[in-house]
Amino acid sequence: MSNRVPAGPILVVDDDAKIVRLVRTYLEREGYGVSEANNGRSALAAVALEQPSLIVLDIMLPEVDGLSVLEALRRTSKTPVIMLSARGAVEDRIEGLELGADDYLPKPFSPAELVVRVKRLLERAGAPGPTVPAELLEHEGLTLDPERFAAVKDGVPVGLTKAEFRLMAALLRAGGRVLTRDQLIDALYGLDGAVADRTIDVHIGRLRHKLGDDPSAPRYIVTVRGVGYRVPIARSG
Repeated sequence: MSNRVPAGPILVVDDDAKIVRLVRTYLEREGYGVSEANNGRSALAAVALEQPSLIVLDIMLPEVDGLSVLEALRRTSKTPVIMLSARGAVEDRIEGLELGADDYLPKPFSPAELVVRVKRLLERAGAPGPTVPAELLEHEGLTLDPERFAAVKDGVPVGLTKAEFRLMAALLRAGGRVLTRDQLIDALYGLDGAVADRTIDVHIGRLRHKLGDDPSAPRYIVTVRGVGYRVPIARSG
């Protein structure tokens, strides 16, 4: 397990959109980049793709609950985690801390207090402060901003869904390596293995259409038959 804390955004995971907006507002006021997920499955995908510097994680999540997300995360990462829960039982708090949570806040909570706890944990972990520039993914005139889920191609914004964005980001981060359909499914959906391979092909088709990518002469997505997909490898000279 690595001791290095990533320099990515703060990931806020909660299925209550009002809470996510409130936490985002307070964190962004302090200069932090923020990404979000509304269920446990998408949280795991976001962790894999965005390498957050800290995670604010609700216990009561759909699809995969927060404690299961934390347990999966702790197999590979020491990224700081603040648990949130409307359940006030001491047992829930103890279980979260035993699984590796770094801090705990019961709902309702003060967003200002949460910001203080975030700052304290990031300082203790030695993570970069909020002034670190955001990571941008770039290839052939296409730029992805993972903090804002924003895509720009040749200077023009491209409206990608979160699934399409995460898929394209995974391919760009792979740097020309082939990603299998199983790897891409895992990047999109985390622990949920009940997704058909065809789902990836549908996303790829939509991405190609939105990016104006010609499969016979691709700028962005190359099909490796029987294996998966990759971005074209830049040729020297």
